[in-house]
Amino acid sequence: MSNKIYTVQDIATIVAVASELIDPSAIVYTLAYDSRKITDAKHALFFALPGRRDGHQYVQEAYRAGVRNFVVRPEAVNITDYLNCNWLFVQDTLHALQQLATYHRKQFAYPVIAITGSNGKTIVKEWLYQLLSPEYQIVRSPKSYNSQLGVPLSLWQMDGQHNLAIIEAGISKVGEMEAIERMVKPTIGILTNIGHAHDDGFASTKEKTIEKLKLFKDADKIVYNPIYVDSAIEVPGRHHFTWRIGKGAQLEVTASLKENGSQYVLEATYLQQSYVLTVPFVDKASIENLVCCWALMLAIGYEAMVIVDRVKRLLPVSMRLELKKGINNNSIIDDSYSNDLSSLLIALDFLKQQQQHSRKMLILSDLPTVGQNQTALYTKVASMLEGKGLDRLIGVGKHLRQHAALFRMDTQFFDTTEQLLTNIPKLEIRDSTILIKGSRVFGFENISKALTLQTHETTLEINLNALEHNLNVYKSLLQQGTKLMVMVKAFSYGSGSFEIANLLQFNKVDYLTVAYADEGIALRKSGITLPIVVMSPGEDTFEQMIEYRLEPEIYSFSELEAFISKLPSEKMEAYPVHIKVDTGMHRLGFEPDDVDRLLAKLKRTDKIVVKSVFSHLAASGIREHDNFTSEQIRLFDVFTQDLTRGLGYHFIRHIANTSAISRFPQAQFDMVRLGIGLYGVSADEYRSLPLQSVTRLRTGITQVKYIKAGDTVGYNRNGRLSGDGTIATVKIGYADGYSRRFGNGVGKMLIKGMLVPTVGDICMDMCMLDVTGIDVREGEEVLVMGEELSPETLAKAIGTIPYEILTSISQRVRRVYYFE
Repeated sequence: MSNKIYTVQDIATIVAVASELIDPSAIVYTLAYDSRKITDAKHALFFALPGRRDGHQYVQEAYRAGVRNFVVRPEAVNITDYLNCNWLFVQDTLHALQQLATYHRKQFAYPVIAITGSNGKTIVKEWLYQLLSPEYQIVRSPKSYNSQLGVPLSLWQMDGQHNLAIIEAGISKVGEMEAIERMVKPTIGILTNIGHAHDDGFASTKEKTIEKLKLFKDADKIVYNPIYVDSAIEVPGRHHFTWRIGKGAQLEVTASLKENGSQYVLEATYLQQSYVLTVPFVDKASIENLVCCWALMLAIGYEAMVIVDRVKRLLPVSMRLELKKGINNNSIIDDSYSNDLSSLLIALDFLKQQQQHSRKMLILSDLPTVGQNQTALYTKVASMLEGKGLDRLIGVGKHLRQHAALFRMDTQFFDTTEQLLTNIPKLEIRDSTILIKGSRVFGFENISKALTLQTHETTLEINLNALEHNLNVYKSLLQQGTKLMVMVKAFSYGSGSFEIANLLQFNKVDYLTVAYADEGIALRKSGITLPIVVMSPGEDTFEQMIEYRLEPEIYSFSELEAFISKLPSEKMEAYPVHIKVDTGMHRLGFEPDDVDRLLAKLKRTDKIVVKSVFSHLAASGIREHDNFTSEQIRLFDVFTQDLTRGLGYHFIRHIANTSAISRFPQAQFDMVRLGIGLYGVSADEYRSLPLQSVTRLRTGITQVKYIKAGDTVGYNRNGRLSGDGTIATVKIGYADGYSRRFGNGVGKMLIKGMLVPTVGDICMDMCMLDVTGIDVREGEEVLVMGEELSPETLAKAIGTIPYEILTSISQRVRRVYYFE
């Protein structure tokens, strides 16, 4: 949000080539680009942005949400369909948004720190916010808003109440940084590092570095580590400040891990003075980010000892909000470590996505108000809460209580977190989705603990950003107009139920598919309204399927007749069914030669309508069977054309599964079915797609034991060490889905960055690891599966497929869903 007042006429003068204004004096406070995330519709300006789906398709949705100010291409919208709107006409809506951000940025003379690099941008930004806040009122990029879209939205927050801005900038290909530089015009620049992120968009590391450095073309000071900049590259900026872990920079640091393994000791030399600092971070990335912050503070004039004092008090940055199961049938969205307007808006949008409960609730702390008008701030907060479907607000802090009259919903207020915790049993908090959003000083993590269901310590973490990324990767492969069906059977390949379906519904996929009716019923009860296909319906479930409007796969004449017989005899709308034809999988389906008999059956009833016809490819990911796959596609095409002619109407045709989406574009027909690729596992070994790991399975050490040479470990005395050594017992076993085949050294887990093998047989609830030579303690985290130990790697170790690894994870394992 911006507190600088712009009218629609003002913005038209800045960005539009033409306009048609009903109310030129209408005030714009918020910039909108997603019709699902409208805030303060009365004062919103909607940009119909280009993308995988043209934003002009959603003008009507934004209009229904109450928006009356639009930036569009003149030929893309029939404005006569909309009453009482202001229209700004441009040729490129993204460019117009960036023009507005450029103009807005120029209204403020205070310093702007811009951060770019391959990794660490958000951490450095958040730590600088902590370190510099005593002297500055800082506006910063929300979360990781650093793209061509995110940067202008970040700059729009700048206002006269701040005196420093910290803006992230990210790019993925050549030619993107110049537009960001024009908007940001940084006075100070930070290059965090150069790594392998987005390598595909650049011919070389040198090309990537040169592109990133374009951000600092007119900057006064540049802070960077010279190891990331080729000596042949000219670094822009009038003044440079270099840092390095090692020799060869203005700030030279050595880092050593303390004996207890929980802290690093940093020894630094700057201007011939030595400094020693102990910090509570043990990963090398955090140390590098920390030294980068140290260097920036020196570069802008902070005294060395002030920096040392503040750096040692740095707090870890939580960049994600987590969705967890709560007590009393609640769902908990935990975002309890930061609270400002930007991050609150992001969290509210995530809350709005959730449909599993009819009631939505916010537990909110006071926001930081140093240098701000409190009434204006909480008026903005109240405006943000409007339209987010909130039923209840519980506020903590004296400022919220003082402004209670602004909030139009069921409210309760407490002065302190302790008061709220004492009163939780009396508040009857149940059957709700609850967003917990608090500034760190309020200790809202204690509220999260009180409301979260305490379950198995072994945890499967599901990265919803990665899942959304993978979804978009596959969407980008689809031909125009091709629909998308997503498989959420088997508990979404082990990842979850409504938690995954909510995200897919929010992203407007066309169909969901489950294996059994009870999975579909659970989704319906959780508020999922998308069409749901049941692949193995079963005659005994037909009545429930009809009740919950689930659509059956029909694969045989007996099933067809049974389903028709269950439909009500009274006149009703024809019920949608999905016909399966067997083109070579030989599992389920009508035979291609059945087409005439099937037509006769279908034409004798008006109780059903064929919504789609599909088939199942047997080996679309295996190159040696490509001729077989092509023949399946041909048989399917012939069958569906015959059926279309016979029925006299069109239906959706689909045969392409995950691997066929990329390998057989001619098989996309009207719709494709996305399965395991959504969860970050490629089904095509011949084409490398930029998928991201979605799941991370972790557990903890229960006990550490010293074992003498010759002693045995575990059931059947199968476990032995080669000599004296140490084992760690961890809290995962075959009842959690960690197969017994991983026993006796076949399986490996990651502790402190080191792979360690299993020892002995896998037990039901635990197993043992050989940690000889590693300093480990009870309670330490152990990675069972993740980016470093992918489902593919685990599957290969025991001779199976990634599907089995993912779907075997027991539902007693706690699931935590997070969004960064």
